[in-house]
Amino acid sequence: MRIALDAMGGDDAPEVPVRAALSALTDGPEDLSILLVGDPDRLEPAVRDAGQPPERLRIVPAPQTIAMNEPPVQAVRRKPESSIVVGLRLQREGEADAFVSAGSTGAVLAASLFVLGRLPGVDRPTVGALFPTADRPVLVLDAGANVGCRPAHLHQFAHLGNIYVRDLWGVEVPRVGLLNVGEEEEKGDDLAVATHELLREDPELRFVGNVEGHRIIEGRCDVLVCDGFLGNVLLKFYESMAGFIVGLLRREQAQAGGRSREPGPVERMLDYTEYGGAPLLGVDGVVVLCHGSSPPRAIRNALSVAVDSVRADMVSDLGRDLEALSNRTRRGEM
Repeated sequence: MRIALDAMGGDDAPEVPVRAALSALTDGPEDLSILLVGDPDRLEPAVRDAGQPPERLRIVPAPQTIAMNEPPVQAVRRKPESSIVVGLRLQREGEADAFVSAGSTGAVLAASLFVLGRLPGVDRPTVGALFPTADRPVLVLDAGANVGCRPAHLHQFAHLGNIYVRDLWGVEVPRVGLLNVGEEEEKGDDLAVATHELLREDPELRFVGNVEGHRIIEGRCDVLVCDGFLGNVLLKFYESMAGFIVGLLRREQAQAGGRSREPGPVERMLDYTEYGGAPLLGVDGVVVLCHGSSPPRAIRNALSVAVDSVRADMVSDLGRDLEALSNRTRRGEM
């Protein structure tokens, strides 16, 4: 199990990715090995300072780094030896089984399309984000990769999310919902109405209908479909509310004179580091994205998501499902 980790990605790279890698190797599966991709001149001291490196850790040179504020497509083309491009190339060439990065999301998206390519039948790869609910988390997609979608795109997102939740969470028949302003079939704009019809008529999906924003936290579905504009707004709002609530809890504890303690169940539920990274679904490989501000715990959990994705053979399952969907569409069965 070989995971390529972008050691130059994130606000506190390379120290944080290195610490995450060492933690994953210490406490993770014995067959895990990690390829730290980045500038050896910076990585070697970081590895040395973090402690004795395990035998399953290897540094792969990548002298260039893509900054967060660089235009993604241009940066990927100008920097073929960046840690993002080199890490993805390792997967394409069979030297790694997955790629994890806390670097520029746009650059990872662009490089994944250039280096790995799309799975057959996929028009637009999508980024999934995990949101806490009263039950298990819900996978929301798209979370920001695609703005200006067509109904067929959202239909594909539903299939991608369906396979991901089935393979990684063990949900035999995931519930798929469509984010909308009302529960009635005719609610929403033309995109929502047309997408609703596609999802409702698809026998391969367990479609539970429209889901309003205030119903998400009730756990009404396992996969929630929307376009990238809505998904990203929802994601940013959830993140800000989670931080706000955790801040209130900690402030009340401090005012009450409480001692520092381990995070409680509410704080853990709202903490994005618990859920690992966001999967990029629809490309021909396993790619997991992390926040730029991710601490070691979040990147370590993202490495676990990558491992689980490889073990479940998720990419092959996605490819078969989307190719079958594409064939049904061409035959006029959808």
